[in-house]
Amino acid sequence: MMSAQTGKQKNGAETNAPLFDRELEHLPQALRWREWMARVEAVIFAAREPVTRETLAQVVGRGCNLDLIIEDISAELTDRPYELVRVAGGWQHRTRPSLADAIRTAFGIVETGESLSEAEALVLMSIGYFQPITRAELSSFFAREVSRDLIGKLRRAGFIASGPRSPQPGAPYTYVTTPAFLAHFGFETLRDLPDFDMLEDAGLLNKERLLEDIPGAMGRL
Repeated sequence: MMSAQTGKQKNGAETNAPLFDRELEHLPQALRWREWMARVEAVIFAAREPVTRETLAQVVGRGCNLDLIIEDISAELTDRPYELVRVAGGWQHRTRPSLADAIRTAFGIVETGESLSEAEALVLMSIGYFQPITRAELSSFFAREVSRDLIGKLRRAGFIASGPRSPQPGAPYTYVTTPAFLAHFGFETLRDLPDFDMLEDAGLLNKERLLEDIPGAMGRL
């Protein structure tokens, strides 16, 4: 059995463990910057999901400009087959699109037919523009029923999730896009959706107005 004294020594050792040195004040400025670059790139490389600014700030000093760090890392990757991209509110390492065919060939990746159809892509983009939105509202947009199966496929793909209940009678579920949607399509935020600003300025992204102008449901998607 471990004695109380041993336990105290062990706990004391843990308590007195050296803290992670973010500031690196003992290093010359140039070496400090290189170390911060290495830390940031390592964290992004090791992560499965886009890494946020808040996460990266934990491994660099308070005076470190993360935007400049990312710029310097990106410059060094110019001739590499991968790059840093900003998606879903963070940064992620991705292979360059021009090498997609080489990667598919090397690993024997074959298209499985699970890609989105045109109708599914249109519904998904509509959710992106008008979220939170109900299935009935989507059906009104397209003048035909948007099926539960279609919604289910988008959910299984991880592109959408349930949003807040609608204030409409019956309080139906609404749907919203997920960070996986942003990451998959290479968007940093929803403001990166195609022509978002132009469509909004033209009044074409007013959900209530569109619902008034589009006739009732016919057929099914």
